[in-house]
Amino acid sequence: MSVLAIDAGTAGVTAVVVDPDGRVVARAHQDLAAHAPRPGWLEQAPEGLWQATLRSTREVLADVDATEVTSLGITNERGTLVLWDRETLGSPRPAIDRADRRGADVCARLRDAGLEDRVRDLTGLRPDAASPAAKLGWLAEHEPHTWALVEAGRYAIGTLDSYLVARMTRGTWHVTDASNARRTLLLGQEENAWSDELCHLFGVPPDALPDVVPSWTRIAPTDPSVFLGLSLPIAGIAGDEAPADPAHQRWYAALESSTRPRS
Repeated sequence: MSVLAIDAGTAGVTAVVVDPDGRVVARAHQDLAAHAPRPGWLEQAPEGLWQATLRSTREVLADVDATEVTSLGITNERGTLVLWDRETLGSPRPAIDRADRRGADVCARLRDAGLEDRVRDLTGLRPDAASPAAKLGWLAEHEPHTWALVEAGRYAIGTLDSYLVARMTRGTWHVTDASNARRTLLLGQEENAWSDELCHLFGVPPDALPDVVPSWTRIAPTDPSVFLGLSLPIAGIAGDEAPADPAHQRWYAALESSTRPRS
């Protein structure tokens, strides 16, 4: 039994197949383009990310016996923010890249209000323009029509993992894992759940956020009608720095073990 792993980053999407011995037996990569509409801004097309995911997956599976692939894992860059329509899965605006700095004023206002230490106490992190929370604060202020539909529940918000899971499951699942959620600056580190206080500080409606699930668990099957005819259990999600940490090494093994038949 092999594992399909998809790594979604700012520069591209890489798909690999890993055999039961932990060896990478096939690899494929698709580049992604970014657009800088003004200094300090960096955006990407969510549909381009999805198509790159499909192409890299199709290419990597062409080099192996696809029937031996029994589960899927996703790792991703954690700071990019994506919005999508819950019904159509189309995105109303480009994704805001991790390197985008438009949320800097949101963070500056928190510091000026004496709230930087409070954010750090709750999250373990300082307010930073790279965080999705800062980007969401900017959207609420500068794109009121889009934000109204977030508040109305029409648009979902999430990081790259959330978006890919939504596309792979035809919109059935809106989830993220704790390693991605923590980077948003909206997750309380003590309770490991979305913090009402942090959501209030950044002006984010908690209902628009994905459910937080364990990094290694059977989450949902992919929908074959939208994901290359594949019905694979999504068995793991982790932010791209998390799997390199010794505490997350079992993430890889769990991708396989979480789909192993139980006796």
